[in-house]
Formats: sequence, C-alpha cells, structure tokens
Amino acid sequence: MVNDLRVGLNLGYWTRGPEDHSEAVITADDLGYDYAFTAEAYGSDAFSTLAWYGSRTRRIKLGTAVAQIPARTPTATAMHALTIDGLSAGRMVLGLGASGPQVAEGWYGTPFPKPLARTREYVDIVRRVIAREQPVTSPGPHYPLPYPGGTGLGKPLKSIALPVRPRIPIFLGAEGPKNVALSAEIADGWLPLFIDPAQVNSIYGESLAGRPDDFEIAATVSVIVSDDLDAALAQAKVPLAFYIGGMGHKSTNFHLDLIGRLGYADAAVAVQEKFLAGDRAGAIAAVPDELADSITLAGPVERIAERLQLWRDSPVTTVLFSGVRDEPTLRRLIEAARG
Repeated sequence: MVNDLRVGLNLGYWTRGPEDHSEAVITADDLGYDYAFTAEAYGSDAFSTLAWYGSRTRRIKLGTAVAQIPARTPTATAMHALTIDGLSAGRMVLGLGASGPQVAEGWYGTPFPKPLARTREYVDIVRRVIAREQPVTSPGPHYPLPYPGGTGLGKPLKSIALPVRPRIPIFLGAEGPKNVALSAEIADGWLPLFIDPAQVNSIYGESLAGRPDDFEIAATVSVIVSDDLDAALAQAKVPLAFYIGGMGHKSTNFHLDLIGRLGYADAAVAVQEKFLAGDRAGAIAAVPDELADSITLAGPVERIAERLQLWRDSPVTTVLFSGVRDEPTLRRLIEAARG
C-alpha cells in the first residue's frame, strides 16, 4: 500500500489522424505530474510522439506504454531509448510489451512463440547496449548477435553514442501471471492494463512477491468525467468491448483471459462472440457495469477523486490517467492522488 500515488498521463496512440496532445503534456509538466507515456499498436509509433512531447517539456519523465518488442530489434529499440534519454537529459522510461500473435506475425512479420523467453533475451540486449561496457553479443536463439549467417562479416559492436545514463528504467507491459512475474524479476516496473485495484494482491500477489522495494506498478486508468455516471460507464465499455472482442484471435486473446481473471469470464466470452459476429453495439452492452466501474475512474470529478483512494490502498505506485486533457481536471486528479 502507498500513501501518495505518482501520477502520469497515458496519451495512447493515434486512432485516426494525427493527435497532438502537447497542451495537456505541458500542463501536466507544470502541475508536477511524474510521467507522460505514449503507445503504439499498428499505426502511429510510440517513440516519435514521445520525442515530440519531450521537446516541449522540462521535467516530466517520458515513457512508452508500450513499445512493441516485435516492431524492432533490441539494438534498434536501445538506440531510440538512448537518443530520447540524451535529448531529454535523462528522462526516458522504456516500456516494452510482447504484443500478440496477430500483430507480431500479421503486422510485423515476426514469430510470436515463446514470448517470455523473447522478452528476457530482448531486455538483456537493451540493457547491455545502454550500459556500453563492451561490444554486444548474444547467443540467441531469438536475437543472436552477430547474425549467424549472411555474409559472415558481422562483428560485435559497441554504441558510438555515449549514453547520459548507464541504465534506463525498463517497465514491462504484462497481463498473464507468468509475464508479471518476469517483470518483477528483470524489470524496473510493470505496466498493467485493465486492473482492479482491489484484486491486485489476490490475482498477482504471488507473481509480484519477489519484486524489489523500488519496483513501480504504473497502471493505466481511463478517466471519464461526467455528471451522468451511467453515460460515463457506457463510454468506458466501448474500448473494453474492442479489446475483449477484437484485439486478439478467438482462441488466443490475452485481454479476454485477463477479464476472466477479474471474475467476468462468462461475460467476456459473450462480449467476444457478439463482437466477432459483427454486433458491436451488443458487445458493448454485454460489458458489465461492475467491470467497467472497477477498472476505470468514471462519473463526477468528486466521485473520481474519492475512488482514487482504492488505488492508494493497493500495491499500485503510479496511476497513468488516460482520456483527460483539461487543466482543471488534471489539477484535481493530482491533488487527489497526492492526498
């Protein structure tokens, strides 16, 4: 349990045209927010927008939640991270995630099997690139360096750019218990999505048991401010239905599995069935009110401020607000989080 929460913004990825949230990030920077995170799916990328916001701010930390592991080789990701870290005077936080088989294989053209082993190997290479202690080699099997084929002329290399820090914090986006345990073992933080603060210990307590004392749990939480709670919850159900129903194959959907662990397995299956049948409205309506309310901050701003106590009473150390942009609400949220 933490007394005061760290706070940040999760600005997500573009869902249509260009989305510039510089004004909100600058406001958050001025108000004392700890983080501004960007994301990527299969459209806009996380690093370009992060650099854009970094150039407009002074102190707020800059993170990816998440940069997708199949999108880049580990050395390419390390180059992005050390570049933004250098330009921002050490404000970079590298959030990584394995994505899923539909995106990894269908969009990036890379294999998805053994995501835990891939993540472990990936993080190790990124760490060694940033540390710059010696030329980087890796036996593989997922990211062998030098490449064991081709011309045979590959050689171990060390970054020609000097990092401003020998270690950049790495957070992992994880949903399954084994992946969360890996986060606690090899990373500096965990980036959970769709998390009920009252169930963190019961669902993930064993996975998090070995985490260091300074390990961060930075949870993205959608914020929907409205005097009409029913309308706010209806809005909260829209992305939930999309992730449960459409962000994954019918037989392999990590978001659906996560909702099941929260106690809504039957409802999640109903949402998926309606979504895959083309009944988007039915899928949204099938998301239980209780589920939407437990993992979002919805309703009047006073109610949202009160419900932040649930997060302060949980193992979560940081709340990344998603969907809020205006100065009065940003101010009220940081005041409530800081107690």
